[in-house]
Amino acid sequence: MIPTEESTLVFFVNGKKVSDNQVNPEWTLLEYLRKKLRLCGTKLGCGEGGCGACTVMVSKYDRENRKVNHLPVNACLAPVCSMHGLAVTTVEGIGSTKKRLHPVQERIAKAHGSQCGFCTPGIVMSMYTLLRNMPKPSMKDLEVAFQGNLCRCTGYRPIIEGYKTFTEDWELMQQNGQMTNGNGCPMGEECCKKKKQKDPEEVLFETSEFTPMDPSQEPIFPPELKESNALDLQTLYFKNENVIWFRPTHIKDLLELKHSHPDAKIIVGNTEVGVEVKFKHFFYPTLINPTSIPEMVDFEVTSEGVTLGASLTLQQMEINLRQLIRHEVKHKTRIFQAIVEMLHWFAGKQIRSVAAIGGNIMTGSPISDLNPIFMAAKIGLNLQSKSSKRTVKMDEHFFTGYRRNIVDPTEILVSINIPFTKPSQFFYAYKQARRRDDDIAIVNSAINVSFDDNQLIENIDLAFGGMAPTTVLALKTSKHLRGLPWNEETLEKAYGFLMEDLPLPPSAPGGMIQYRRALPLSFFFRSYLRITQDLYGAVVDRRDLSALQGFHYTVPKSSQYFQVVPETQQKTDTVGRPIPHLSAYKQAAGEAIYCDDIPYFENELYLAFVYSTKAHANVLSIDPSEALAMTGVAGFISAKDLKYNQVGPVMHDEEIFISKTVTSQGQFIGAIVAEDQTTAQRAARKVKVEYKELDPIIVTIEDAIKHKSFFSGVDRKVANGDVDEALRNAPHIIEGDCRIGYQEHFYLETQCTVAVPKKEDDEFEIYCSTQNPSEVTTEVARILGVHQNRIVTKVKRLGGGFGGKESRAAMIAVPAAVAASIYNRPVRIMLDRDEDMMISGGRHPFLFKYKVGFDDDGRLLGCDMDIYNNAGYSRDLSIAVMERALLHFENSYKIPNARAVGYVCKTNLPSNTAFRGFGGPQAMFVAETILREVAEYLMKDVVEVGRLNLYAENDVTPSRQTLTNCTLSRCWDECIQSSDYARRKRIIDEYNKENRWKKRGISVVPTKFGIAFTLPFLNQGGALVLIYRDGSVLISHGGTEMGQGLHTKMIQVASKALGIPISMIHIVETATDKVPNTSPTAASASSDLNGMAILDACNTINERLKVIKSNNPNGTWEEWINAAYFERISLSATGFYKTPGLGYSWETNSGNAFNYYTCGVSITEVEVDCLTGDHQVLRTDIVMDLGDSLNPAIDVGQIEGGFMQGYGLFVMEEMMYSPTGTIFTRGPGAYKIPGFGDIPSEFNVSLLKGASNPRAVYSSKAVGEPPLFLACSALFAIREAVKSARIDAGLEGPFKLDAPATAAKIRMGCQDQITAKLDVPKPGSFVPWNVTA
Repeated sequence: MIPTEESTLVFFVNGKKVSDNQVNPEWTLLEYLRKKLRLCGTKLGCGEGGCGACTVMVSKYDRENRKVNHLPVNACLAPVCSMHGLAVTTVEGIGSTKKRLHPVQERIAKAHGSQCGFCTPGIVMSMYTLLRNMPKPSMKDLEVAFQGNLCRCTGYRPIIEGYKTFTEDWELMQQNGQMTNGNGCPMGEECCKKKKQKDPEEVLFETSEFTPMDPSQEPIFPPELKESNALDLQTLYFKNENVIWFRPTHIKDLLELKHSHPDAKIIVGNTEVGVEVKFKHFFYPTLINPTSIPEMVDFEVTSEGVTLGASLTLQQMEINLRQLIRHEVKHKTRIFQAIVEMLHWFAGKQIRSVAAIGGNIMTGSPISDLNPIFMAAKIGLNLQSKSSKRTVKMDEHFFTGYRRNIVDPTEILVSINIPFTKPSQFFYAYKQARRRDDDIAIVNSAINVSFDDNQLIENIDLAFGGMAPTTVLALKTSKHLRGLPWNEETLEKAYGFLMEDLPLPPSAPGGMIQYRRALPLSFFFRSYLRITQDLYGAVVDRRDLSALQGFHYTVPKSSQYFQVVPETQQKTDTVGRPIPHLSAYKQAAGEAIYCDDIPYFENELYLAFVYSTKAHANVLSIDPSEALAMTGVAGFISAKDLKYNQVGPVMHDEEIFISKTVTSQGQFIGAIVAEDQTTAQRAARKVKVEYKELDPIIVTIEDAIKHKSFFSGVDRKVANGDVDEALRNAPHIIEGDCRIGYQEHFYLETQCTVAVPKKEDDEFEIYCSTQNPSEVTTEVARILGVHQNRIVTKVKRLGGGFGGKESRAAMIAVPAAVAASIYNRPVRIMLDRDEDMMISGGRHPFLFKYKVGFDDDGRLLGCDMDIYNNAGYSRDLSIAVMERALLHFENSYKIPNARAVGYVCKTNLPSNTAFRGFGGPQAMFVAETILREVAEYLMKDVVEVGRLNLYAENDVTPSRQTLTNCTLSRCWDECIQSSDYARRKRIIDEYNKENRWKKRGISVVPTKFGIAFTLPFLNQGGALVLIYRDGSVLISHGGTEMGQGLHTKMIQVASKALGIPISMIHIVETATDKVPNTSPTAASASSDLNGMAILDACNTINERLKVIKSNNPNGTWEEWINAAYFERISLSATGFYKTPGLGYSWETNSGNAFNYYTCGVSITEVEVDCLTGDHQVLRTDIVMDLGDSLNPAIDVGQIEGGFMQGYGLFVMEEMMYSPTGTIFTRGPGAYKIPGFGDIPSEFNVSLLKGASNPRAVYSSKAVGEPPLFLACSALFAIREAVKSARIDAGLEGPFKLDAPATAAKIRMGCQDQITAKLDVPKPGSFVPWNVTA
């Protein structure tokens, strides 16, 4: 019976009952937790179930099996109405710092697995849910549990290290003495620890200190939900002014509802509809949830196969099918086996826990992972309406167009029938994506082949996704292969028919045309070999065996080496000790406060931007009238409301709100302020803007060169020696070019500001997620026309920054402050992920054109280079980025005669900005490219050529800076030795000879990264140290905490300087009313600058305390401080530091640009799947010179995190632009950063010992940016593997592999008989779907 009165939503949160008779059916569980219950530990990272920051545990009692099932769920997608009768557990519900941390929270913190901490609650809850279901999981279970979680900071290794201690595998290894911290040294019996047993052990954390896990102490499932099924059987009806939500419990009621509301949307997990509503702004007024209808959640085994309810979740389907596979004979379950194998790669655990089979079918995504399997299997679909029932086949007639099918609007998909397979029937399915875990397919396929008694093809069905607007069957191929034998002649015929069946126009949406055309042929070849083996027991050529399988999970191994502090060091002196990040426990408990976690202010408004939708156009009119008529809208602001409208970190060349001409999509036309976020964003979309489009639209660097679109007055050049003479006399010359693409910051916390006007004197408090609070204060004060002393910007912590919040945060903060000033009310804004990616800019794409001279040995003699970067529509920091590129283009190699000229390109894209490395990694990439081209030209070993050209002590760079304390050769030699490079290289060569379709490669890459801001005035730091009468110390300094452990290190510095425990020292926040005129937390220099400033302040106080200490030498710190107070000695001091000896001149190419260099070397080994372009990083070894590390745990974490972020830059992350400037990749669904499954299978990090640095605090060295470039070793290892494949194909000439080396580039680089079949469209004959910026 369908109710007519609104229901009361009843569910439990952290053991407490929630009853709500006015629930908003449009809200997600995340909105309810954060806005209504104020449980802010659960974070919003993406809003589309792609990052896991919002993970919570949802528990339900299974009455049939009498057990509680616990599910990890994305709260950002789960409708709050779907929680009826369930129990929700958030990170706050399992432990706290005030009472007791749960072991899951404690271990991630103690293992150094939490840096910025924004992703930590979600990861904690994924692990917690796993343990509630499985108290002793395996490492394989861990891998699956984290498929749906992302982290941008840590590099994942420390999270795995901490959590593997819960596993059965770890306990067994402990019992066998096989594991300490990390999985052991790669040197085996040659390990120095085994040779020198007396040395103190280098461990980053002690597992013996972990609180034991006791499952009996977990919170109980609410008895009310367990004892009664009343809530389960309740029919639900919720509504607001926009949406009606139904949950029927009988099929009859469901069919009646669908008859009455044919356009109603059926939702189970909301994993598709939630994204459509949030990001595509679809509107569905009627929602029906069928999860309580028995017929739609059943799993029934029949004589023909299985029947599954359409509302059965993917996880439940997998569990049931696996059970069936175990009990049935193998030949009957081949389709089921293909399904469960594919489900492993289908989204993440959180999505599979709630997404339904029927939703996957009815949504009709052309890249669905399951639909090719269902179509190749010709499954039956059981449809029902109020008046009829029917079963249809899921074949070539089912889909009628993009996301359209033959199902009538009044019909419901009730269940599906999947058949058993026969002994002579074989079934395989494949998928290729940008990332193996939790990624949508580029192309996927399924093949279903049956043979007659003569082993001729009786029937064959091939289905493909990603090749058309729908999943398609290769009908012509099937028709012509029937009756043929399974041999190479048939294989060749199949190639031809498949190309006819799957035509892909060169302008097709999705791009990667040639790659996508190659993949179906590659998949068919793989299935051909596997079925050949099934039929005949072997393949023809043993070298083809490597084609049979893709890559699978391997248990990660790791080791970390560092200088252990001497036993004589005082226990209170924590410098050099691996103490955890001091906010890690709060972050793991969900207690750490980020900008949007700040409680709502009274009378607060929310701001939403009106974005430009054109890349280059004049604004003719702006009409906000429809928006202003909406209930809850306070107003609209635009350029006409501002006295000053120009902003920018260096030059004020950007408008806050566009007054006349837009030069990029995503610029601000204006802003709506309203009572809440939903209202503001809906109203902003109703503002009507008329444009007149302009030409040209400049997107790529090549476009800018063609139109001579460069920022004027930017003449930057580095020149040393006589380049022309060196090139004339060089025995050998090569010329070439290379490029590296854009990278999105993808900090987990998007840009956020809360602007609060005070009641008097034009005062403002700005709470902002920024790396540069002083710039926010400066810009807000300037735009509002007040003195800077009235604007206080405060930063508690950032959920990641990486440079993206250095200058671009002010672009968000200023409009919020303007709105707060106009309406005299607090104003909040936190960008959605798609907004952030559309407007905030990222790492600059670069293009390099070079000419290089060298001798017969490979020694570099001269280099002439033009360097271009894509700045976007404004200067921002692009000139400084170019400057650092010009100061790093030679990387670690001596080029005695070098000239490089930089060109900053002005394009119609969002303005690019600072990003970890700041132009250095892009420039060093060209040096490594050149080195390999030189080695290949001379047919020499690239390692030999690299070592020959490596910088040595007192060498001079192209910018004429003399290298002192240069440890490059030490890092190089130690890495070569510790990684066992020579032996492994021989093994790789032998492996490549024996395998045709899998290839391995190994590469050595050094880095030499300059430490300092290139603008000398920024190299200053300030601090304020306050000591209270009880001896406790409060520190303020100019740096912001964004996960890099800066506050932790600064407390360690102060602890050593004052001789007191770190427990007595505290840092509240970074605020411009404590330390003014601060430099941005950037350039890897924050520990150096602020650490020295704190040291200066502490030394001042120590000097004042000398007389007190001399009068009472045996006194305690507290006694000394109390005595000083009574002696009226000041117990506060400011500290200041400016880096000496800096002052590079671009005009004369003289002076030192950097205080010192941080050096390191990495060696990476990879394996490449030549058929698909997929790859796996088998091992990475890093040796890094960080001087005397302030905190080895934090520094190792920075190395690993930097490496993985660099890995994304060089091999995975790819921004897709249209030729007219539209950004296609606006979230984790399309833009892929590395996940847990992408870390090296073996990851070894060693800090160089005995290499102190006299130019920084306590002889340490900067670490934030330098390690990122070392991930380039993965790209060049891939290049070596591709080169081996090309040699097998008879191609031995030079070839390019630009960054990022995506699967598409790898596959198309591995030329073979398949790629040779593809005709190449003539350039200029079509408009590509996407271009490279």
